[in-house]
Order: sequence, then C-alpha cells, then structure tokens
Amino acid sequence: MSILIILLGLMLLVVGGVYLVRSSVALSFRLHISKMVIGLTVVSFATSAPELLVSVQAALDGFPDIAIGNVIGSNIANIGLVLGITAIISTLYIDKDFYKFNWPVMMLFSISLYFIMQSGNIIDRGEGIGLLLALCIYLWVLIARARRSRTQIAIDTEINTALSNTSNFKITLWLIIGGVALWGGSELLIKGAVDLAEKMRVSQRVIAISIVAIGTSVPEFATSIIAALNKEKAISLGNIIGSNIFNIASVLGITAIIKPISVISEKILTNDIFWLWGFAFVLLPLAFLPKKFRLSRYIGIILFVAYATFIGLAFIKS
Repeated sequence: MSILIILLGLMLLVVGGVYLVRSSVALSFRLHISKMVIGLTVVSFATSAPELLVSVQAALDGFPDIAIGNVIGSNIANIGLVLGITAIISTLYIDKDFYKFNWPVMMLFSISLYFIMQSGNIIDRGEGIGLLLALCIYLWVLIARARRSRTQIAIDTEINTALSNTSNFKITLWLIIGGVALWGGSELLIKGAVDLAEKMRVSQRVIAISIVAIGTSVPEFATSIIAALNKEKAISLGNIIGSNIFNIASVLGITAIIKPISVISEKILTNDIFWLWGFAFVLLPLAFLPKKFRLSRYIGIILFVAYATFIGLAFIKS
C-alpha cells in the first residue's frame, strides 16, 4: 500500500510540475520578461517546485531528515542517475562555462551547506535568508554574463513561445491545478515514504535520499532522457548544475525560513554530504578525460554504477 501511495504522489508531483512550469512561463510572457531571464530563472524555480513542496511539507510535518535528505539525494541523483543514464544514451557535450563558473559555484554551495548544517545541527531562518540572498547574487551574475556574451538560451524543450498568447483564465487554471497537484503529491509522497521506512525498518533518511529524491528529480530526468533519445546536442551539463544550486539555495533556503530544519541523523553530516561532494567534484576531471568537454557512454556507466553503489550502501548500512 505504501508503494501505491508513493507512486500516486510521484504522479501528482509530475503533473503539478508540468502545469506550474507552463503557467509560470505564460505569466512571465504576460509580464514581458525576456526569454533569457525566463530560461535562467522562472523555469529553474518552477522545475525545483517538487523538491520545494516535499521539503517544506516534510519540515512542517516534523520529518526534517526527509526535508534535507530529499535535497541532498536529488542533487546526487541529478549527477549519478540523470547525467549517467543520459550519457549512456547519447554523448553529452560540455561548454566552457561549466568549469569557469557553474561548477565552482555548485561546489561552493555544496561545501557551504555542510558548514551551515554542522553549525548547531540546524538550518535556521537566518541561514535560510542567507542562502536565498546568495542565490540572488548567483542569478544576477548569471544573467549579466549571459547578456555580455549574448547567450542564446535553448528553450525549445522547456519554453514554448506559444505560451505568450495564453489567456489569463488558462494561466490561473494551470496555477491552481499545478499548486493543488504539487501539494497533494507532496502529502502522499511523504506519507508513503514514512510508512515504507517503518515497514522496511530503515531510516526516513534512507528513503528520502533514495525513493523520494529520485521522485522529485523526475522532471530533470524526463527532460534529459527525451532530449537524448531525440539526439539533441543542446543538453547542457550547466542545466543539471543549475538545478543542484537551486535545490540547495532555494529549496532549503525557503524551507528553513518557513520552519528551521534540524539535522537529526548524523549520517547526513558523516556520509551523505561527502557523497554529494564526491559526485560534484568528479565532474571536473571527467569533463576533460579521456576527451575534453565530452561525457561519453563509458563515463555515463561510471556515474550510474557509482550512484547504484551509493543507494545500495545506504540501505545496507541502515
């Protein structure tokens, strides 16, 4: 029964995420926001909505390990699972912005998260505000860099220009559907995750970094797989890295402002965060070996096997 509840919750999260992205983009066109800004900000926030709703709901329900584990697990899944499987399907090409800007920022946020959690074993409201301010600075620099280089944002798969003609009624309806679906999906996912953890006699943290995290990473996973199957070469490693930055800064930042998040399980600080660092760090040498700016099928296999090892060890050691 727990698995059915989880599956229903995941399905609602996917539906809610899709409608929220569409309504957010349509509303942005109505407000005459440029496509570049929409691509760099609005879509990123909208696709992080499943993680946000799940983490906020988990914190409010008194399950802080799920709130934190969801974010750390999602970031690991984005690299090990999403990038891994996508690279296996089709070679990924990396732009130079990866190691000049996006990767260092992701590492900075990932390392900062450890020290924030270690300080008092809690992410308080002040630290949540700090994370959001840091995100605002990142976005300001990101948009400034894109404008200077006249970057063309690939929006074919994420932003449909036809949405610019969407009526106010449709935008409102999509927002309502997306909001209700995300709320209902997060409620069911957390309920199912807690029940499953009790039945399997594993910690809520393990379920959070595995099943819950994979579920909230579905939007990124689906988009990347579809693009790879269609042989699209515009899949950017920067998109995944950007998602990881948003997960830490916006999801944990907003959640902590609403309700401070206590670090209950010590394994978050002694195990999970180091796995996150490892997956994040290894992307740099992999981007240059054996060929520069390419993630081949072999690298995809390495990432996927590493992710499977992480999940397997999490359950074995629980």
